[in-house]
Amino acid sequence: MTELPRKAAVRTARLAALPLGYAGRTALGFGKRLGGKPAEAVLTEVQQRTAEQLFRTLGELKGGAMKFGQALSVLEAALPDELVAPYREHLTALQDSAPAMPAAMAYEEIEDALGPDWRDLLVEMDEKAAAAASIGQVHRGRWHDGREVAIKVQYPGAAQALLGDLKQIARVAKGVAPVFPGIDIKPLVEEVQARAADELDYRLEAEAQAAFADAFRGDPEIVVPEVVAFGERVLVSEWMESPSSLASVIRSGSQEERDHYGELLVRFLFAGPARTGMLHADPHPGNFRILPTDDGLPGRLGVLDYGAVARLPERSLPAALGRLMRLVADQDPDALLEGLRREGFVKENIRVDPQDVFDYLAPFVEPTRVERFRFSREWMREQFDRVNNPRSPSYTVTTKINLPPAYLLIHRTWLGGIGLLSQLEAEAPFKAILEESLPGFAP
Repeated sequence: MTELPRKAAVRTARLAALPLGYAGRTALGFGKRLGGKPAEAVLTEVQQRTAEQLFRTLGELKGGAMKFGQALSVLEAALPDELVAPYREHLTALQDSAPAMPAAMAYEEIEDALGPDWRDLLVEMDEKAAAAASIGQVHRGRWHDGREVAIKVQYPGAAQALLGDLKQIARVAKGVAPVFPGIDIKPLVEEVQARAADELDYRLEAEAQAAFADAFRGDPEIVVPEVVAFGERVLVSEWMESPSSLASVIRSGSQEERDHYGELLVRFLFAGPARTGMLHADPHPGNFRILPTDDGLPGRLGVLDYGAVARLPERSLPAALGRLMRLVADQDPDALLEGLRREGFVKENIRVDPQDVFDYLAPFVEPTRVERFRFSREWMREQFDRVNNPRSPSYTVTTKINLPPAYLLIHRTWLGGIGLLSQLEAEAPFKAILEESLPGFAP
């Protein structure tokens, strides 16, 4: 078997070169400033060129490089349009595509997982991959009972590549951070590293997917493929026929489609914990498939990829989270600060004004204070700038808020979901959805 999909030394060298590329472009920018070009224009140009190199590299590699790129890509809506426009193509490419591995290599992995008689079970399989992702690819086939199936096969060497890439990215995170001014890259890398082992074991993924399939079987809005067979590096599921993913709705969907699928996305993310005790924690567009009706109208939402799930201790989202959001909605700064301290969001030795904390959090809860709210790139950029701009009153509060470990994956999923809704520019009754589905939030 060959390594995934390039030699380790080449992969490491390309990732290590990212901050060097930024340093070189910074020096070039300094020269342009001496030539009279405005500092802001030079910074934007340097960031654009660095971003192009970053996402081109992440898109061409697999393993942790692409996984990290996908985690970044859902934050695209938060970036200033003049910065993100030149490389939005690289971001969306990460969400829906990747190079393929040879069919012969996939056959070896399937035999290891299903045994030497695997062809008696899987009677047909397309040699060309139907889809590819960060650590595996999917082939279409037919099971012995006639069902159309999706065969997800992990790349040989994926474990070494994933963990090695993430280790290298952790080293160079500071160098690529200027691409995303204001976003703390280090915790993002650490969170992706923490979930890597779970995502590499397809048996754990099959267990999670089976639980979601059972919970949503017959649901009029959400479709989860049934698990057919699995091994450590192979997962066979029922095939889901879908023309495209949420990425296509983001690119060219009608407002009706944006609103419809955006609402279904939120309903799924909040219904999952209540029905399964788990949170689907990989909200990038490629994992959500559109299933239009026979007459072409918006229909159900198909959900794929259960490698990254948060197994919630209370088998639901924390009721404390709903209660804290309700205190913001009810405009009670003193009780809010007390609750944040109790949950560990503000440590006991930190002195902060309750009104300042309320003013910092209130805009985030804005979608729950009206009957219908429209997310937008502009709204997300306003929040991003508000909490990351040193000249903003909210900036000081940012440095005093702590994120307890129990909330890390919930926070990342929440942020990713908001990023998707902002890219969709979706409008929906978020207040009613949260009152119905988020423990502790109902009045």
